Amino acid sequence: MQVKREIIVTADGSKTIHMPEWNENYHSSHGALQEAEHVFLKYGLECFKDQKEVSIFEVGFGTGLNAILTCEEAEINQQNIHYDGLEAYPVSAEEIEALDYVSLFENRESKANYLKIHAVSWDSNEIISPSFTLRKILQKLEKFTFEAEKYDLIYFDAFGPRTQEDMWQLAHFEKLFHTLKPNGILVTYCAKGQVKRDLKSAGFTIEALPGPPGKREMTRAWKKA
Repeated sequence: MQVKREIIVTADGSKTIHMPEWNENYHSSHGALQEAEHVFLKYGLECFKDQKEVSIFEVGFGTGLNAILTCEEAEINQQNIHYDGLEAYPVSAEEIEALDYVSLFENRESKANYLKIHAVSWDSNEIISPSFTLRKILQKLEKFTFEAEKYDLIYFDAFGPRTQEDMWQLAHFEKLFHTLKPNGILVTYCAKGQVKRDLKSAGFTIEALPGPPGKREMTRAWKKA
């Protein structure tokens, strides 16, 4: 991606990557950690807290923050999670070091697992912990072929429609609906009207939920059985 990227500190003290040319961040400037926990864990993963095996697909693997938080939750809840993270423009090793996400975690295992997440090979299944298996996929969304009814949960964490409109197309949402299992869900920080209308057109049942700090709303979309 030929766009300048720089590290900034967000309101909760955690860091993110900022792209000044786009005026866009990888995570919310109101709090990178808080946003990830609120959108993807509280209103996503928690829906499957009683399920021993969970399969997750992330659109926009980015810094790996959502992945390591999910890995931590898998260990706490003794779940077996398989996590596929799609990314077309990987974050560099220098950026990973500058983000210093290892400092967000108190236990040694989470710190080690975060580094392992970024060290593993692309496009292969890798065991990060006894509860968490990861496949990082180096691919663009429009070129990825989805299997039918494979995933329980989708984290849709692409850059916003203002800067990356092509990621928020109806055709993509139709593919994601197809790859979700019955009663599966998609969660995203985005609450724009057109995005919700397109999700509904793809077959989803839409739910508007309170947003993370700095945002009034977020969206959860269900594939009702």
